[in-house]
Amino acid sequence: MNGYDVVIGLEVHAQLLTESKVFCGCSTRSGLAPNTSTCPVCMGMPGALPVLNRKMVDYGIRLGLAVGSRIARTCIFARKNYFYPDLPKGYQITQYESPLCEGGSIDVETKEGVKKIGIIRIHMEEDAGKTIHDETAPYSYVDYNRAGVPLLEIVSEPGMTDTKQAVAYLRELRQILMYLGICDGSMEEGSLRCDANVSVKKAGSSRYGTRTELKNMNSFRNVQKALEFEIERHIQILESGGRVEQETMLWNPSKGVTVPMRSKEESHDYRYFPEPDLVPVRIDDAWIEDVRSTLPELPAERRARFRKRYGLPAYDTGVLTQSRELADYYEACVGMLDAPKEISNWIMTEVMRALNEQGISITDFRVSPEMLTGLIALIGRGRISGSMAKEVFAEMASTGHSAEEIVSSRGVGQISDEETLKTVASRIIDANPDEARKYRSGKTGLLGFFVGQVMKATQGEANPKLASRIVKELLEE
Repeated sequence: MNGYDVVIGLEVHAQLLTESKVFCGCSTRSGLAPNTSTCPVCMGMPGALPVLNRKMVDYGIRLGLAVGSRIARTCIFARKNYFYPDLPKGYQITQYESPLCEGGSIDVETKEGVKKIGIIRIHMEEDAGKTIHDETAPYSYVDYNRAGVPLLEIVSEPGMTDTKQAVAYLRELRQILMYLGICDGSMEEGSLRCDANVSVKKAGSSRYGTRTELKNMNSFRNVQKALEFEIERHIQILESGGRVEQETMLWNPSKGVTVPMRSKEESHDYRYFPEPDLVPVRIDDAWIEDVRSTLPELPAERRARFRKRYGLPAYDTGVLTQSRELADYYEACVGMLDAPKEISNWIMTEVMRALNEQGISITDFRVSPEMLTGLIALIGRGRISGSMAKEVFAEMASTGHSAEEIVSSRGVGQISDEETLKTVASRIIDANPDEARKYRSGKTGLLGFFVGQVMKATQGEANPKLASRIVKELLEE
């Protein structure tokens, strides 16, 4: 990029789908009234002692196994000391020298092929509260409901060399987390938060440039745009003879720029030390194997299987496996009707359109796999045409009625009676002698004109394949 190499690493915080917080019994449910899901433990009251939520460790091991990490046999919690209004204890319980997982990688697909992005560590920590700024008031609010909610922080190696790789890595990690059932993956709601570290250096140089950290990116689009802006900013500074400052930058999506937030802290600024109120976590082989036995088929494995088993192109498999539930829906359909590509086409077009219009997920969709395959079967039997099927599907999606019910109630169906279609086609040919003569003189492209007239005369209910054959036979008599 203009004589520079780009270096990107991501720090991703995944909020875990546990029912209670990491060190107390308070609910993790969102949407509760502010400061109603708190207690002396998560508020850091004197004398209140934390108790570790075992489910958090299970989920951390689960992710570590999925990405090929080494699972620590002993891991230790630490105190990370800093003073923000949203941190009631004045420190965060996290992990430092002894994280739960180390190493591992995630494969991402790029134009150049598959690229392996290394993972440095995965560690457990608690979330802070939420600061709410009111521009109309001379003060801010703090909601501590989120304080103590369990997080996994996944720290990648600085191995991404362009913004598209970074987004691809983030997408794949999000998919893995959702397939594992440990995070809902919502960036908009803050369940998945991404901080990016970025620097540039002269092309081919082994010396890294000064890095900046980017925050406040709540979508894949914003991650890419923020990185692109910051990379260009670094290059412009260096080209003008300046020096990039190590600092934390805040992405402003409305203006499309990054702005300084604070100087970038180093680990010594946080005065880490082992958490005295928590004992080390001992993890034996039996615990690890128990978690391993619950691992589902991961997104990359499922995409590969869909290509091999169903003969689907890579694009189809990417769409169909974007969520575990959608992939299950597809496989349920294929199990009922041996038409993998046709089913894929319907899901990628009509089903996805209906889901987007209704703002729902596949789990809430009124059209079950049985209903969708029933509709496709009606097309295969010549009962309805493809265009008519789309109308029927739209009614299925809005009412929850089956294709058979809708077709029967409407009294519609595809005309597949040869004598009926022959009568219609003969009348149309007689009414268009000039076009018929041109066809017979060699302008065979006019076949489409006659078939279109048949479809128009039958209000779209004629079997198009049968109509085409009959028209062709009559014209060539």
